[in-house]
Amino acid sequence: MVFLGSLLVVAAIAAVVGVILGNTGSTNLVAFGQTVPGVDELWQVFLAGAVTAVVFIAGTALAVIGTVRLLRTRRDLRDLREEHEESLTTLEMEKRRLQRELARVRQAAAQADASGGGSSGRGRQSRRGAPAAAQGPRVGPRSQVAATSPFFDRKE
Repeated sequence: MVFLGSLLVVAAIAAVVGVILGNTGSTNLVAFGQTVPGVDELWQVFLAGAVTAVVFIAGTALAVIGTVRLLRTRRDLRDLREEHEESLTTLEMEKRRLQRELARVRQAAAQADASGGGSSGRGRQSRRGAPAAAQGPRVGPRSQVAATSPFFDRKE
C-alpha cells in the first residue's frame, strides 16, 4: 500500500511538472466575473486549479474525520448507557435477592425464638449492653457466609 501510494504521488508530481512546462501561452483567469490578477499564463491557471483541488480534498478529509469522530463518540456513549442500565438492573436484582434472604433469616430467627420457649433473649445482653434480640438474629461469622453475586460471577 505504501509503495502504491508513493508511486501515485510521483506520477502526480510528474504530471504537474509536464503540464506547467508544456503550457506557456498567455490567458486570463476570471472568477465571479472578475479577472484574477497575477494569473496570466496557462501554467498559472493549472496551478490555481491544483491548489483549489488540494483545498477541496483537505476540507473533505476534515469533514469525514469529524463525522467519524462524532459517530464513534455517539456509539461509545450509547454503549456506556447500555452498560450502566445493565449494571443498575443487576444491582436491583441483587438488592431484591438480599432483601428476600434477609426476610427469610429474620423469619427463621423469629420462629426459633418463638419455639424456644420463654427465653426469647429478653435477659441476654450483647457486648455493647443492648439486649441481643434488638440487634436482630445472629447469622454467623462473615467467613462462614457464602458470598455469591450474579454481578461478580458473570463470565465476560
